[in-house]
Amino acid sequence: MAVIGIGAENSNDEVTQYQMGRYVSSNEAVWRIFSFPIHERHPSVVHLAVHLENGQRVYFTAQNAVQRAAQPPSTTLTSFFETCQNDDFAQTLLYSEMPGINPQGDSYDGNKENQFQDIQIEACQRLQLLENDAHWDQTLNDAVISSHAHQIRTLFSIIISTCFPSNPIDLWIKYKDYMCDDILYQIRNRMGNPSIQISEEIYNEALISIEDMCLIMSNKLLIQLGLTAPNRPMHDAFNQELHREKLYDLNALKELIQTNLPLLNEQQKYVFETLMKVTNDETGGIYFLDAPGGTGKTFLISLILATIRSQNKIALALASSGIAATLLEGGRTAHSALKLPLNMQSNETPTCNVSKNSAIAKVLQQCKLIVWDECTMAHKNLWRL
Repeated sequence: MAVIGIGAENSNDEVTQYQMGRYVSSNEAVWRIFSFPIHERHPSVVHLAVHLENGQRVYFTAQNAVQRAAQPPSTTLTSFFETCQNDDFAQTLLYSEMPGINPQGDSYDGNKENQFQDIQIEACQRLQLLENDAHWDQTLNDAVISSHAHQIRTLFSIIISTCFPSNPIDLWIKYKDYMCDDILYQIRNRMGNPSIQISEEIYNEALISIEDMCLIMSNKLLIQLGLTAPNRPMHDAFNQELHREKLYDLNALKELIQTNLPLLNEQQKYVFETLMKVTNDETGGIYFLDAPGGTGKTFLISLILATIRSQNKIALALASSGIAATLLEGGRTAHSALKLPLNMQSNETPTCNVSKNSAIAKVLQQCKLIVWDECTMAHKNLWRL
């Protein structure tokens, strides 16, 4: 055995002592020649990156600088956002738990928000750096005691548009039932079914109403104000006025057309072809059909309405009187369909009571043809609207 002593000034240099006293045998030499593992770490450790949005570390050269800047590399943080969105199981794991399942550690806590901005907001809330929403919570709580649902929606729209609460979604979730009371009541009356319960469609109607008011107040959508964007196509599907105008048996309409179209005389055929052409071309226009009684005006109008409706388009059948309206399929009085004012004689500036985003407005926007039977019986001021 050889004993080596170190007589240098720094006799406590452990690294040097280890190197000088190290003994390498043939066993270790063979082990290293075959590149067998010489150390291990248990448990395994995976570094989980934590950085701000677009704040990951990027290595680049002069040749690939532009490409690296345009497409920065993924990190465990950006990867777990994507994994959580695509993997249901990953949504049950915390960020720190994911390496035990996936060595890359690319998961995310599905119970948390999965965006950088949402994480920053939540962190600020827990550090109490944001304004407390208790004041707005109390304001809405006072309003639901005595205010109508429409008034509560208006108040909520003002709060999120001008006061910018830190967490408007919590306010919506807490008070959304109160904001939908009038919508639920109207649907129950319209359907004649008092047992109808509140649903996602009704919540969507309330969100659309709130968003319309926010657009007027601040020209911002709900998604810009921290709320979920409403489903506009669902609103159209939920629109009872639209549903009523499209609730026709297409097969019955086509059968009626095949039966009655050959029965038209030359003058009726000319009117039919003229109106169908301007309807299909969407050129528009105003046409007045005048003929003596018993010459087939109602027959012709019914055929025109059936032809347009058979194409799954909207055609309104209006009349100046209720009796005349019953002669046409789907007929309604003009006052009912267009919300015309009743005091035409005394009203110098009459207007239709139809708001821009109402259900009737949607029908008028999609309407291809309006037939007004006995229009000469209406007050002359109606034609100035």
